Amino acid sequence: MRILITGGAGFIGSHLSDLFLDEGHEVICMDNLSTGRADNVAHHFGNPKFNFVNYDVTNYIHVDGRLDFILHLASPASPPDFEKMGIKILKVGALGTHKTLGLAVAKGAKYFLASTSEVYGDPLEHPQNEEYLGNVNPIGIRGVYDEAKRFAEAMTMAYHRLHGVDVRIVRIFNTYGERMRRADGRAVPNFINQALADEDLTVYGEGKQTRSICHISDLVRGIYKLMLSDVRTPVNLGNPSELSMVQLAEKIIALSESSSAVTFHSLPEDDPKVRLPDIGKARSLLDWEPQVTPDEGLKRTIEWFREGS
Repeated sequence: MRILITGGAGFIGSHLSDLFLDEGHEVICMDNLSTGRADNVAHHFGNPKFNFVNYDVTNYIHVDGRLDFILHLASPASPPDFEKMGIKILKVGALGTHKTLGLAVAKGAKYFLASTSEVYGDPLEHPQNEEYLGNVNPIGIRGVYDEAKRFAEAMTMAYHRLHGVDVRIVRIFNTYGERMRRADGRAVPNFINQALADEDLTVYGEGKQTRSICHISDLVRGIYKLMLSDVRTPVNLGNPSELSMVQLAEKIIALSESSSAVTFHSLPEDDPKVRLPDIGKARSLLDWEPQVTPDEGLKRTIEWFREGS
């Protein structure tokens, strides 16, 4: 296949580029490097099946030749980005989704939207399955990301119904691993940075809020399975091993052999109290579930951070 990935130099997009090229596909990686890094895909420069394009997908998109699949991953996605880049996040969710869907119509390409567990907001149901409609504060700090992705899902399904675009939608739960931004702002990189520096780990609230962390290798394998399937409604991908923030902090301290302690700070606005994917749909329709345990994945991630890559 000839595949366009927007946000292709980001954390998830760069790992997908690796997978697609390994599978023999051709990749066009489009990224304006607002949060992505050219270093994430530099090892593919010179590969005739890989082409990097520095471009903002909220503008009109032109691609020469055929496209078989468009994957729209472009978007800042970290909590610090929500306050600093809120308008850009909304634009890439609205305009970027519109432009890439228009390209899919023009090229007769299949379309894949990277959505998020954030569409569930601060959930009142636990675990969260794809039928749950969410509990989102549209005017809160996190609302720019939550609502951008909810809008993107709505537009994707509208193009499917009105223009016949063959679509896939993944709702990605907390994912971590090699190539995460060091200043990402999410719990795993924050804790690893602090642990490797033997600094106190910053836990918000009482640390009882939970997350389910999925290693990047499991996620990209699930995304590929969803691409190759005929499932056109949203699918959760994540690891259903749930950890509290205190448990995660203590695990990272132990795995990194750090002398750090845990300190507690006030809880940010609209920070979800629980987050746990129901992956029954992925199991039954995609024959997918995560293989990498949190301990194994965290060891690999800590080593990557320690090496200073």
